[in-house]
Amino acid sequence: MRKLLTVTFFTGLLTLFRMGTGFLVSKIIAVQAGPSGLALLAQIQNLATVLNGVVGASSSIALVKYTSENIAGGYKQCTPWWRASLKCTLFLLAIFVPLGIIFSNYIAIWLFSDVSYSTYIRIISCLLPFSVLGTALNSVINGQQFYKKYILLGGVSVSIATLIMISMIYLYGIKGALAAASVQLGFIGIVSLLLCIKEPWIRINFWLGKTSKNHVNGIVGYMAMALISVISMPLSLMAIRYSMAKNLGWDITGEWQLVWKISEVYLSVLTISLSTYYLPRLSKLKTYDDILKEVNKTAFFIFPIVVFLAILVYFSRDLIINLLFSSQFENARDLFLVQLSGDVIKIIGWLYAYPMIATGAKKWFIGSELLFCSTLFILSYIFMLKYGAQGVNLGYLVNYVLYILFVLLNLKKILPRNHS
Repeated sequence: MRKLLTVTFFTGLLTLFRMGTGFLVSKIIAVQAGPSGLALLAQIQNLATVLNGVVGASSSIALVKYTSENIAGGYKQCTPWWRASLKCTLFLLAIFVPLGIIFSNYIAIWLFSDVSYSTYIRIISCLLPFSVLGTALNSVINGQQFYKKYILLGGVSVSIATLIMISMIYLYGIKGALAAASVQLGFIGIVSLLLCIKEPWIRINFWLGKTSKNHVNGIVGYMAMALISVISMPLSLMAIRYSMAKNLGWDITGEWQLVWKISEVYLSVLTISLSTYYLPRLSKLKTYDDILKEVNKTAFFIFPIVVFLAILVYFSRDLIINLLFSSQFENARDLFLVQLSGDVIKIIGWLYAYPMIATGAKKWFIGSELLFCSTLFILSYIFMLKYGAQGVNLGYLVNYVLYILFVLLNLKKILPRNHS
């Protein structure tokens, strides 16, 4: 637990920094463009996350897992996995970069009902190779459990990205913000490469060369899991925003987005620290009893923290709205209680579901992600028609109650007695 506490502390500092910069950008957007501007920015950011996740899927979870498992044997033992990961990534880039450019007009109409936003989609698509590069570098550092280096890299990347965002907003307003959101991940990838260029594992022969079919299959399995993970939730959120905008208007959608943004940011204090520590830790455990013991121990540590944070956010909501956004968002104060209740359930469910990734329970993970991201949209839409924006939060709460019940009831089936 001491190591978890240390990692939580330092990643918490990084997350607080990200929170500050994220809220600074949100404050500027809120003042300049109001709720509708905040909602539009969120759509672009989610799209960038989806596309980066699609092509960088093999560079994320798989790289962390296999680097963590093999780094004790040196870089040469990791090399087959790194090469297999790069092959899979190049294959996906060759498919999705052209598709993103060719179908940018259709994507813009679907997401924004306005073809003029297609320019941002083309920018995101063209910069995907650099976005994926940043993901891969961070994953290898995380897999080696170089937590200080991982946090430093994140801090520098966030600082530079924020400066670009603020400069673009100052010069070009909401259009500048959307353009900055489009180039942000690609630029972070370039910065990450410059900061890591002298690392001993940045050698061409470690990444290019022959690799076995077994290594490729291992990467492909985790790639499928990562693809579903990074696509399903952002797509669900984009569909929710689109349906809210159509039925309730962009302003109310922006108010809901404010609450979601606050939840997303304060929860990242926990999720980033846990993903940094949790996956490498679980990947090293091989028996059901050891994994369950680690999960229970972590849940016992995390539960009071997430409850405390949720209560703190709830009673500070008026201050947060006025300080970090503007008076235009004051109606959002009524949306916090249900959302924060859902956050607590979500984190506990996440803790018990994460071993699916560590043990390679691919069918369970993919099935549960597809099912509950679909039900999130369905429940949110049904409740929205009756209760408005509050109904979306109610759908979120109900969905994660069902999710945690599903995971707990099937945990013994999900986790085999032994895995390799």
